[in-house]
Amino acid sequence: MTRDHFEELPTEHRVTAGLALATAFGATPIEAITPVMGGASGAWTFRVDLSRRHYLLRIEGAASPLRNPHQYRSLQIAAQAGIAPRCHYVDESARIAILDFVEERPLDSFPGGPLALARALGEMVRRVQATPLFPEFIAYPDMVGRLWAWVCQTGLFAPGVLDPCTERFSRIREICTWESTDLVSSHNDPLPRNILFDGTRLWMIDWESAYRNDPLVDVAIMLDNFAPEPALESAFLHAWLGHSTSDGFYEKLNPVRSLTRLYYAGVLLSASAAAGRETTDTNLTAPTRAEFEQAVGAGHLKPGATETKHILGKMFLNSFLSGDMPPGFSAAV
Repeated sequence: MTRDHFEELPTEHRVTAGLALATAFGATPIEAITPVMGGASGAWTFRVDLSRRHYLLRIEGAASPLRNPHQYRSLQIAAQAGIAPRCHYVDESARIAILDFVEERPLDSFPGGPLALARALGEMVRRVQATPLFPEFIAYPDMVGRLWAWVCQTGLFAPGVLDPCTERFSRIREICTWESTDLVSSHNDPLPRNILFDGTRLWMIDWESAYRNDPLVDVAIMLDNFAPEPALESAFLHAWLGHSTSDGFYEKLNPVRSLTRLYYAGVLLSASAAAGRETTDTNLTAPTRAEFEQAVGAGHLKPGATETKHILGKMFLNSFLSGDMPPGFSAAV
């Protein structure tokens, strides 16, 4: 039964998927296995139904040079803390895990609206950072630097176009120190697609990027995606810190915020290059957030399309250079 439902998987993954289910659930009859769509990480995901309960079978895609080898340990720590869904099976070598399946509801249905959601997310980040320390991997500025160096080599942009971004990145690296004693457990990719609301509470999923990091990385990413207004930002930060921000806080936050924006610009532009975009861009001109959303709504830009990702990448680069709010990752994209 399971083999039929795993036809889309390479042969070796079919075997490991069947073994994982047998190990986790023994001879309990499986009622249904359904592919789950919508992930952006390249993983294969399936909902598994048995004994009137639902589980998520997740098989990681092809390994990349920057693959985080500690993601499963971080996932298990987060699951034990009740932040990630309960973990029933993990095989790090086969890159497979079985978790409780979360029946998702829209984040905009969170009781109390955006302000209450901002508070809940601030509390969630505080809980992540209070867990036993995730393993160390790579200094975040080095991660951003490797990704940015790759983007500069793709040929997506004409010579010299990206120089202002490279120069600004170099200046930020000079003032951003990464002290190992200051690092905490960090998800490192807390985008809206990785936060699930089940109607009662929030869950954090997809821990592929999770490792020990500066405490401001998750904060910066969440502020850009969930707190675009001063009241929301204040609510998030107060819930995270347990008190108001102190003098000098933004002097520390702003460089980290710039790094996270450059990182997501790199992710989006790398996807554009990988999809084979052939036109060489001669400038960094990009639409405003309102213009972008209007273009998506009118059908001029298609969600998930190569050109859409490329334009979003340029929007993040403009935010990186200007310090203005980035477009965020809306559900439409």
